[in-house]
Amino acid sequence: MKKLILFAALLILSPVVTQAQNVSWRGLDKSPLDYAYFPDNFPHDRQAGQKAVVRVIYSRPQKKGREVFGGMVAYGKVWRTGANENPEIKFYQNVTIGGQKVKAGTYSLFAIPGEKEWTIIINTDLDYWGAYRYKEQNDLLRIKAPTQKLDDVIETFTIQFVGDGENKTVMKMAWDQTLVEVPISF
Repeated sequence: MKKLILFAALLILSPVVTQAQNVSWRGLDKSPLDYAYFPDNFPHDRQAGQKAVVRVIYSRPQKKGREVFGGMVAYGKVWRTGANENPEIKFYQNVTIGGQKVKAGTYSLFAIPGEKEWTIIINTDLDYWGAYRYKEQNDLLRIKAPTQKLDDVIETFTIQFVGDGENKTVMKMAWDQTLVEVPISF
């Protein structure tokens, strides 16, 4: 009887197994998903008692010989600060950015790039692709951040946090030969 039940179960499940084997698997995304933490590399190097302050989940587009700012990414228009879905920035505690207080929580991160400065935008809308449905009325804050010209070309858009760990960090965003720094205190 047990063999009969096992045989019947195999017959019932075999189409499911066959369908799983026939899935057309997607390749790697052209702009892979990544994250940045403060403290930097938090999930891998976490020390006892150490807590994350901020995390950004974003996609990393590549230059691939293209003109980035003022070309592929237009000056003066809202940009999703990466590729694909709008990036999410999560504050694990209350922070201050550009003199403005932000409560712990998860938000979207946008920017309006300019040649000499960017407008950095923290917005309350989440979970949508790109900046196509961006709504200014849902901005939590906007701050200005000057651009810096780098000597080297950064091929892949990168966000990284650098700081003393005591009560402040700087979110650095770099791509092509452009660097923008956003100070965050906590």
